[in-house]
Amino acid sequence: MLRTRIITALVLLGGLLAGIFLLPPWGWLAFAATICAAAAWEWGGLGGFPVGRRSVFAALMGIACLLTGAMSGLAGDDASPPTGLAALYLASGVFWVAVVPVWLARKWRITGAAGTVIVGLVVLLPPALALAHLRMLGPWLLLAVMAATFVSDIAAYFTGRAFGRHKLAPAISPGKTWEGAGGAVAGVLVFALIVLAASAPSMLDGRTILLVVPLLAAFTAVGVLGDLFESLLKRQAGVKDSGSLLPGHGGILDRIDSLTSTLPLAGLAALWLAL
Repeated sequence: MLRTRIITALVLLGGLLAGIFLLPPWGWLAFAATICAAAAWEWGGLGGFPVGRRSVFAALMGIACLLTGAMSGLAGDDASPPTGLAALYLASGVFWVAVVPVWLARKWRITGAAGTVIVGLVVLLPPALALAHLRMLGPWLLLAVMAATFVSDIAAYFTGRAFGRHKLAPAISPGKTWEGAGGAVAGVLVFALIVLAASAPSMLDGRTILLVVPLLAAFTAVGVLGDLFESLLKRQAGVKDSGSLLPGHGGILDRIDSLTSTLPLAGLAALWLAL
């Protein structure tokens, strides 16, 4: 299993880097739409959709991503900010920051087809569009945002394994601890400071650090919420993984759970800075 996980991870990493740096804008948007459709297929499974309904939902989500992205200018070389995405990003941000903490505390369930579709739209469409939006601003920017999320997950895992004593959400994800969450924040801060020192050393001053630290802590916390939210849905659906598309790693949602919450916030921040 470890060998399978490593091989899959290397293939995914190679494909991701090739896509980020080599695909044209329309090709990357199509890739983002494909990821959205695949995630929607798994989402439909968590929502109890039969195969036919899952297929329709996945296809419609992929088409929605393509059309919305194209209308926002993400399929071409237009560098103007896609301000039309602000409402989607904002809805996603409100969901993750204001709704999901209450959802996790009360362990709500998604009920009915309409609920599955509506929540799926909020959870899956904004990050897919942010994937295309951030890459339009620069492949290194997108890579940095994604890397920060991955660093958070890795730091949380190893810190939790080494020092974890206090459970973060035992009824949802017994393996996660407060110590792991603290390690995630520390890992992201170190990563961000290294990137900042390498790319813009003139900005590495006390004022910038005082501004960046709380923002990165909040970014990391939102990523943890994304992870916990998917864990709750899988527990309620009675499954270990969201799917089996990625050998040794489960499904697409298992790999992008934290990105579903962090990418839209990064996209919203990018729009705000562009104004």
